[in-house]
Amino acid sequence: MNMTIDEALTQGGAGRFQRRLLGIFGLVWAADAMQVIAIGFTAASIAASFGLSVAQALQTGTLFFLGMFAGATLFGRIADRVGRRKVLLLTVACDAVFGLASVFAPDFWTLLMLRFLTGMAVGGTLPVDYAMMAEFLPPRNRGRWLVWLEGFWAVGTLVIALTAWIAHLAGAAEPWRWIFAVAAFPALIGIWLRLWVPESPMYLLRKGDEPAARAVLNKVLMANGGRALADDVRLIAPPAEGAGQGLFGPELRRRSIGIFAAWFLVSLSYYGVFVWLPSELVKGGFGFVRGYGFLVLLALAQVPGYALAAHGVESWGRKPTLQLFLLLSAAGCVLFTIAASPWLVAASLLLMSFALLGTWGALYAFTPELYPTGLRGTGMGTASAVARVGGLLAPSLLGLVVARGFGLAIGVFAALLLLAAIATLFIPTETRNRSIA
Repeated sequence: MNMTIDEALTQGGAGRFQRRLLGIFGLVWAADAMQVIAIGFTAASIAASFGLSVAQALQTGTLFFLGMFAGATLFGRIADRVGRRKVLLLTVACDAVFGLASVFAPDFWTLLMLRFLTGMAVGGTLPVDYAMMAEFLPPRNRGRWLVWLEGFWAVGTLVIALTAWIAHLAGAAEPWRWIFAVAAFPALIGIWLRLWVPESPMYLLRKGDEPAARAVLNKVLMANGGRALADDVRLIAPPAEGAGQGLFGPELRRRSIGIFAAWFLVSLSYYGVFVWLPSELVKGGFGFVRGYGFLVLLALAQVPGYALAAHGVESWGRKPTLQLFLLLSAAGCVLFTIAASPWLVAASLLLMSFALLGTWGALYAFTPELYPTGLRGTGMGTASAVARVGGLLAPSLLGLVVARGFGLAIGVFAALLLLAAIATLFIPTETRNRSIA
């Protein structure tokens, strides 16, 4: 009897194995979020430590995003060639080592080098995690679980906001060292936990190693309380749409253009808001909406955004959910530009935080399903690299707009998010409840 990997996973359901996998990937996902969000929270104290302006200190963010771009571009492709597991172990080890070394940087130039290397590790971790997690989930659970994994980003954001607040209250001389130490800690734990994660059965089968793919599937099925595959079951790889053509081949071109454009525009808006927002709120200027306390509240607002996205991708579909959250994000930005009171400013910022993170959840659920196994790592890596270009441009180019007024910058973000919603119309397919090949 012939059976696909997705059919075997459906037989076992999403159980103890996937919950453990979610915890392991989620821990490092939270660590990666901490490294990214730390850019906005550390700039002022780095500037104070090394006698720089805040704009100069934000070069740590520029180098970090350059590293993420290089890591996403390189490691996504490597994962499609040598396997997901090897790349996962390498990138999380580099994340921990270089992240921790950043704490002890003696000068600014050393710090810049270490932030580049940490960014490269984080950039390699993000796309491979999602490709691999998607390949261990049955179709009916895949979208929701992928959004749950993205939800660990909110955990990382909250931890960094609380760390910055505690360091401020404690009067720490160099708070950025505290923040980088906390950000590196989960990755240190993640090195050992990831030794438990087996290679993706879909990758093994596509490479022609059916016995190894069967062994991994049996491990999954038995961990979930089921039985191993019967001896007469033969695992097969179904035809993969667009396989062998590349990301911009005839069958994949429209979806690649649409999804990569969405990643770029969302990233430009998200990092534009959350790199500049901490310093704007901490220094005041929005009435009672200022300081670390409100930043913690913004991080908490992300949680229901993820929850609604997790419901939406399974109930409404991936593309409609993504479009809805893009429009809500744009609405939050527009509300900010017209807000005439601190209460409206607070409401608009909370809506932005809620909707932008729901947008990321839908993006991460949708993207890996758009590509076949042989291109999934490359597709996720390319999407992540495109997003890093947006993150790289946000602090520098949009700083010119912020200088003319933070409200004007938020209005620009609203327009970019509307463009992202339009870009999704180029994607000709919906992947809800569909098997991946």
